[in-house]
Amino acid sequence: MLESSSQSVTLPAEHDSIDRVAHSAASARREHSRFRLDQDRAPYAEALQEFAGREPIQLMVPGHGGTDAGMSTGLADFIGERALHLDIPMLIDGVDLEAGSPFDQAVALAADAWGARRTWFLTNGASQANRTVALAVRGLGENVLSQRSAHSSFSDGIVLAGLHPSYVLPNVDTRNGIAHGVSPAALEAALRDAHDHGRPASAVYIVSPSYFGSVADVWTLSEIAHSFGAPLIVDGAWGPHFGFHPRLPESPARLGADLVVSSTHKLAGSLTQSAMLHLGDGPFADVLEPLVERAFGMTASTSSSALLMGSLDVARRSLATNEDAIGASIVTACRFRELIAADDRMRDVGETFGSFDDIVDADLLRVPIDLSATGLSAHWVRDQLIGHHGIYFEMSTATTLVAVIGAGKTPDVDAVHRALVTVIESDAAAQARSEQLRAEDFPALPAPGRMRLLPRDGYFAATEVVPAAEAIGRISADALAAYPPGVPNVLPGEEITAETVAFLDAVSSSPTGYVRGAVDSSLTRFRVIAES
Repeated sequence: MLESSSQSVTLPAEHDSIDRVAHSAASARREHSRFRLDQDRAPYAEALQEFAGREPIQLMVPGHGGTDAGMSTGLADFIGERALHLDIPMLIDGVDLEAGSPFDQAVALAADAWGARRTWFLTNGASQANRTVALAVRGLGENVLSQRSAHSSFSDGIVLAGLHPSYVLPNVDTRNGIAHGVSPAALEAALRDAHDHGRPASAVYIVSPSYFGSVADVWTLSEIAHSFGAPLIVDGAWGPHFGFHPRLPESPARLGADLVVSSTHKLAGSLTQSAMLHLGDGPFADVLEPLVERAFGMTASTSSSALLMGSLDVARRSLATNEDAIGASIVTACRFRELIAADDRMRDVGETFGSFDDIVDADLLRVPIDLSATGLSAHWVRDQLIGHHGIYFEMSTATTLVAVIGAGKTPDVDAVHRALVTVIESDAAAQARSEQLRAEDFPALPAPGRMRLLPRDGYFAATEVVPAAEAIGRISADALAAYPPGVPNVLPGEEITAETVAFLDAVSSSPTGYVRGAVDSSLTRFRVIAES
């Protein structure tokens, strides 16, 4: 059931796994709470503060020396001298050098908080996590079954690791240009098909939650993946706050996921570019742990930022010890939904989630707003809110604005709604509305072309750039994804079809669409594998 403070949306009766998932999640929370470590401390952050308090003379990197002296004055003015004190290198006694160090304690606390066997702190975002897991699971075999709408950093990882991918398509809300998740039935069919074609999946990669807050049935998906002998990787980049309030979905690590990508900075309060990777305590943990550790060594910086890692430690403590503050954020988000529900020009996209068989829950801190009834492009509305009101929504599609409310934050959503109404009712909106009426709808998503080379081989092959008409039937050297909805339409090594060219051209020609990864924004040219 998807809840708000004033109403609830009941998912279809055929979702017979929902009660079991909810019961299992609740049981996991109760069991985990019995053994939780002392989450009131932030040992790594405290060690950094203790080091800074000694005011040491630093004849080591970084070059600012931890002071605002000399040329560091400008940097101290920019970020504050305190940040310079805390910005220390790795391998310091009493901080992160010895076994059982404050750093070791911090990552152990993080694993405990999210219900994982082990956690890694990352300083290059969830993108680093995606590349790390791709390299790690190559140790299990070359075949990976991936949700087609995976983040581009996982596609990068496929190239780096030389994986042989097959794909399972997500459900797509074609009205709003939104890619949701993968249903258990779709995953089972895709795994069976891969097995029947002699390429059984060595690992499965899915996305939950989506950019728009829809949550997949991780429990059942993990059971299905395990029944085919494959670990389940969950890109939970947008759900780092899951598991820290009873009205939020559970942490995927407690629902059977074997690896969980967690972009902690997105809604959990750490600094931008900080993230975590969690190893679940499931049937593949023993074999995955050394593989992830080796892959992490290849993707991590040898000069990881103490500020970023310290912010992860502090954010974990805040999440684990401030349930009431998170609850206040949920109340704020539900108040925003009430304002939307009272305005017949707007609609909460979450009300449509019950129509999709992949969705079993929703993130209440994501508020996706369908503006179709206004006759305006949501891209235009977002730009107006930025330019005239200083209000920044996370993202937009042609029809939808997405608001993200960070855990523990309570923005003035009444003021945001008033600004939204002002934009919709402005004189400028009349002109924009007439232009929007002339815009053409996006065509249906085309099926992917045949994979003729492995993505790694396609990426590293000799290339040439040809006109769009000549690209049909050729092998793409680029990954191309039309927004909305952002599902990759072509990947390196795949054949470019006439349907794909027509689709991408229609999207790039529209006032609200663009194609990520294109040689040029007009889509008149494509980068393809050179013919010998």
